[in-house]
Amino acid sequence: MAQSSTETDWVSRFADEVIAEAERRAPGKPVVVASGLSPSGPIHLGNLREVMTPHLVADEIRRRGIEVRHLISWDDYDRYRKVPKGIPGVDEETYGQYIGRPLTAVPAPAGSPYGSWAEHFKAAMVDSLAELGVEYDPISQTEQYTTGAYREQVLHAMKHRGDIDAVLDQYRTKQKPGGKKPQQKQVDEAELEAAEGSGAAAEDDGSTGEGGYFPYKPYCGQCGKDFTKVTSYDDETTEMTYVCTEDEFTETVKLSEFNRGKLVWKVDWPMRWALEGVIFEPSGVDHSSPGSSFQVGGQIVHIFGGEQPIGPMYAFVGISGMAKMSSSKGGVPTPADALKIMEPQLLRWLYARRRPNQSFKIAFDQEIQRLYDEWDKLEAKVADGSVLPADAAAHTRAVRTAAAELPRTPRPMPYRTLASVVDVTAGHDEQTLRILSDLEPDKPLTSLDEVRPRLDRAENWITTQVPADQRTLVREEPDTELLSSLDDEGRASLRLLLEGLDSHWSLDGLTTLVYGVPKVMAGLEPDAKPTPELKVAQRTFFALLYRLLVTRETGPRLPTLLLAVGADRVRELLAV
Repeated sequence: MAQSSTETDWVSRFADEVIAEAERRAPGKPVVVASGLSPSGPIHLGNLREVMTPHLVADEIRRRGIEVRHLISWDDYDRYRKVPKGIPGVDEETYGQYIGRPLTAVPAPAGSPYGSWAEHFKAAMVDSLAELGVEYDPISQTEQYTTGAYREQVLHAMKHRGDIDAVLDQYRTKQKPGGKKPQQKQVDEAELEAAEGSGAAAEDDGSTGEGGYFPYKPYCGQCGKDFTKVTSYDDETTEMTYVCTEDEFTETVKLSEFNRGKLVWKVDWPMRWALEGVIFEPSGVDHSSPGSSFQVGGQIVHIFGGEQPIGPMYAFVGISGMAKMSSSKGGVPTPADALKIMEPQLLRWLYARRRPNQSFKIAFDQEIQRLYDEWDKLEAKVADGSVLPADAAAHTRAVRTAAAELPRTPRPMPYRTLASVVDVTAGHDEQTLRILSDLEPDKPLTSLDEVRPRLDRAENWITTQVPADQRTLVREEPDTELLSSLDDEGRASLRLLLEGLDSHWSLDGLTTLVYGVPKVMAGLEPDAKPTPELKVAQRTFFALLYRLLVTRETGPRLPTLLLAVGADRVRELLAV
């Protein structure tokens, strides 16, 4: 369902709030918005909302001439939690041994040109963000931690571990008198899994033992994993002792000189808010329950002298005909997958037209044709000035950023038409150009470049998303058995169609012809208004044409199919 045209433009509303908040907190400084992505596996289209929401807001702020930074933290120093399914060359036996290591210390999948697991999965997202026109400042958490960039913050967290523990303790599940646990809002397990890749992976609160509570996790000096527990810490000397439960390795280090570890997530995130001065950052549904990272972080951030960002909780992004997305289950579409079958403008529009708390679906099935039709109607309204304000705003955010307009198809023919043509021609360039030129004989195409990249996207959709049994295969020989079984009326209708081919050889002309034949057969004028009985006759006629041309009773729109097959071959297959 399309966004209501009377709906407030959510991007402008958030931009107003962010600018006002930035003026209150840090007048005169660049506005900071943030996203976090964990390259623990394929970064999917649900995770893209983590980026697109602040991107659209930041871009609106830039349009107003205000300096803004969009930080994307690559949470590549997170632990490797589990082996994702569905990734070629990756299995439990080979990759299970790396669980507990930082993502940057896990080998990339076999055959990858990248040096680590994190870099491999980050690369595809970097390319997609460039294609989508997303401007951002990247931050590698591996680099930040291993170079000691967070040293002061780590020491501060350890010094104030008692205060942090007190905050966390308010949310830890405790047994109430009478054996009842406190009620918490239930969050669907699949939704929690879908949050993977958002930078909000579930982590423990830190280690508590005889030495007290510690919000820091070292990576073991022997096995490189985080199955570690801090057993003691001296605030004055910063001497820290930890033990690894994996290999019973014990080490004593000076935390003021030690860079092989990180703050636990619920402390790490608010630490960054304070250090980076983040004004706006959205959060996923995994933050909606009591004790979630965002809620807890709102209190812990004060320990670091900062304030919690403003920002919405964003809803899920689904896929037409597909279950909720989860990186760990494999096979989930990524932005790169979507950009193979749709232009960047369409993908940007899908995120821009919905408020963050509204869920929506991205089509990889036949629905993509309807989405493109809707987009083309919007473009036409923009061109003739009849578009409503909220729709115009979403369109503007889709086609250009504050910096530049996104490259576009010079002559955007309907996606469903392009898909039908490449389906029938199997992507043969000369045939495709002939057919597309016939669509509008008064202004024929001179080159397929005029309809690219949309044509390439449509071809990719046909070849990668449409099942083989739904592809269009034009008959090699006439169906003589079916032709000989036709009654006089059936034969007459085919002759009427064939007689009109030459004079109707264009998309509009053939549309008039195929709808008009059943009208003439019923004794009506070709432009007569359809009646219920006439619609039945038309459907019967269309089914006959499909069976004679492509062996099935359905297929691409008949006018497009006839153009694609070509007049000579149509005559050969329909001759009676």
